[in-house]
Amino acid sequence: MIRRVEVQADKTLRVLVADSTVLTGSLIADALRRDRKLAVTNATSDSVLASASALDPHVIILSEALAGTPGRGFEVLTEIRAAVPETRVVMLLDFAQRDMVVEAFRRGARGVFCRSDSLTMLTRCVHRVHEGQLWISGSQLEFVLETLDAAPATRLVNAQGALLLSRREEDVTRCLAAGLTNREIARELKISQNTVKNYLFRIFNKLGVSSRIEVVLFAASQRRADQPIANRFDLSSQISDALASPSPES
Repeated sequence: MIRRVEVQADKTLRVLVADSTVLTGSLIADALRRDRKLAVTNATSDSVLASASALDPHVIILSEALAGTPGRGFEVLTEIRAAVPETRVVMLLDFAQRDMVVEAFRRGARGVFCRSDSLTMLTRCVHRVHEGQLWISGSQLEFVLETLDAAPATRLVNAQGALLLSRREEDVTRCLAAGLTNREIARELKISQNTVKNYLFRIFNKLGVSSRIEVVLFAASQRRADQPIANRFDLSSQISDALASPSPES
């Protein structure tokens, strides 16, 4: 059953809630409706994809477990990205388990929110994600960093082993993985910031990603153990900056 809410103004944000049960979804939706800038719709587990396609929400709050099936939310997340690529998704988790946090971002989530967190924070999360930021806590960021540390590395290739990026695009990717801003990448590679932006748009397109951290995660997933990533302390602060600025404009 889908409950529709009329959008009152152009600035109203359309939010779709898809929790594991109708009851818990209703509780979350009711809490979000306290913010008059949000037009919230509550969808059942089996109607979330159809609801997303029909309503074209700005943000979706999506449970990791749908229709009583743990992990089903990740599959739906992939389907949502294909159906409504402009919609941003926040993955709702019972607990911030390492594998689930990393998988959520790998699948294209813009944030991870745990049930133990205040619903007031969820309202803030919706606004931040809609503004283009990623919602991630310090401990969740640590999970991502540890995954980067443990991942192998190599030149970026597809399933057939063909190189995905040009040499220059790989140079930009390495700078991105080191946490450099567009200005710093331009200075490091002796190119203009506009050229850096153009490279990033091409990299996003070739890798099928939509944020800077997704590029880093993609690169980390192919990294060889004998080629360590940037200094861990530096990377922590640098990726924090990238999380707040996911677009090529940073």
